[in-house]
Amino acid sequence: MLNVGLTGGIAAGKSAVARLLVERGAVLIDADAIAREVVEPSTPGLAAITAAFGPSVLDADGALDRPALGALVFADASLREELNSIVHPLVRAEANRRRAAAPADAVVVQDIPLLVETGQVKDFDLVLVVAAPLEERLRRLVRDRSMTLADARARIAAQASDKERAAVADAVIKNFGTLEELRQSVNEIWEAHIAPAINHAH
Repeated sequence: MLNVGLTGGIAAGKSAVARLLVERGAVLIDADAIAREVVEPSTPGLAAITAAFGPSVLDADGALDRPALGALVFADASLREELNSIVHPLVRAEANRRRAAAPADAVVVQDIPLLVETGQVKDFDLVLVVAAPLEERLRRLVRDRSMTLADARARIAAQASDKERAAVADAVIKNFGTLEELRQSVNEIWEAHIAPAINHAH
């Protein structure tokens, strides 16, 4: 099994790259999707968050009110750490369970937005980083996620820099053009980095 970590700044195009890797046959483990699942209603994760942050982070149906929680933790680093200390272990445990369930010869790609920030580089055989121009990322955040430009800049600033991510990457996938160009970059990286590693592992 080849464990590949996939990361990149917010709005760099990680999910597009993840889909292209799946097209090549990779098994995808999406940390963001798992992070949503571990705090669904009636999960231990949601119970722990409610105990830590109070009932104001729940909506009328008793589900997690993400915007309310986000507003709370984004403004306060210690609250953000507390939230991460609840959610990250749950996400890792579920990701590990899914990885263990994958076929022995699988290329398992874990899409982890904060892979660098949370010190997980050493957990992977290969780390792929998706990079896109800052202006393009800001444009996507404002257009696709209804953020203000100031919020988008703050969100990007709260993450590792492109330089910090590139420093730990085995390969950087530049998402600077069309989807077709991105597919070509992913194919090149598959041939150069992933295929030889799979053959080596057998």
